[in-house]
Amino acid sequence: MKYILVVLLFIPQLMFGQQKKSIQQLQERIKHIIDTTGGNVGVGVQGMDFKSGFIINGNHEYPMMSVFKFPLAFAILDKVDKGELKFSDKFHMPKASLDTNTWSPMVKDFPNQDLDVTLADLLTYAVSKSDNNACDFLYTKVAGGPVAVNQYLHHAGVKDISIVYTEGEMEKDWALQYKNWCKPAGAIKLLQLLYNQQLLSKTSNDFLIQIMRELPDWGKRITVLLPPTAELIHKTGASGVDKEGIMAAFNDIGIITLPNGQHLAIAVFVSDFKAPQQRGINVIAAISKEIWDYYVSNP
Repeated sequence: MKYILVVLLFIPQLMFGQQKKSIQQLQERIKHIIDTTGGNVGVGVQGMDFKSGFIINGNHEYPMMSVFKFPLAFAILDKVDKGELKFSDKFHMPKASLDTNTWSPMVKDFPNQDLDVTLADLLTYAVSKSDNNACDFLYTKVAGGPVAVNQYLHHAGVKDISIVYTEGEMEKDWALQYKNWCKPAGAIKLLQLLYNQQLLSKTSNDFLIQIMRELPDWGKRITVLLPPTAELIHKTGASGVDKEGIMAAFNDIGIITLPNGQHLAIAVFVSDFKAPQQRGINVIAAISKEIWDYYVSNP
């Protein structure tokens, strides 16, 4: 009887050791993908409703590009919750102020005209469709500038992030995109604040989740190699290509629903790698598939 008791007591320890070793093997597989990619790659993984996670290459400051539209939405929606703004508020955007040479589905939807757009639609264009005109209008005319958003985030406890410049400013100077950076831990923190509804009211939080769920199919990165039924809310970001054919940034951060109903945050930042863009898609997809396979096998 004593022998059986000793064996039973030992089994949980043995299983824990196997689980820990498996996570280490997962990290090694991810590091192998990173080593064959070139450039800088950072990865953050964290269970939202269970305790498991890790960071790989967490000290590098990765340029966010359009990922910074996600924290912008937090700052704007905080103003809604404080009664300073309403979803129905309309903002006038003169035609002359709109950049027709930047990525802007909003301008394509309403070409060659002044715009009167509600706050809800501006946020949807900025986050769901990654519209640069909507983003910069929100930063400069509504949020109080990038510095104000940066201060809001730091006050909320998101320290591993820096927002200094708008989309328009980054487009004029290649070097400036490196000043808008985030570490994997910062991205995971943002996703935790969203999942746990720690910053916003339920209405505002649900709205942000919805517009992060509505990203078009061309934004697929984390889920490219996952089952079609895999649910994801996320925000992507991508830079242009410099004269040497290098992409400064190609990113995807989000929360995925596992088959058992649990939720897992994944953040992958790929920086300073040789184009084309498909290379970045392949890297994020391959890393995410390894993560998915591990957590599906170890619920």
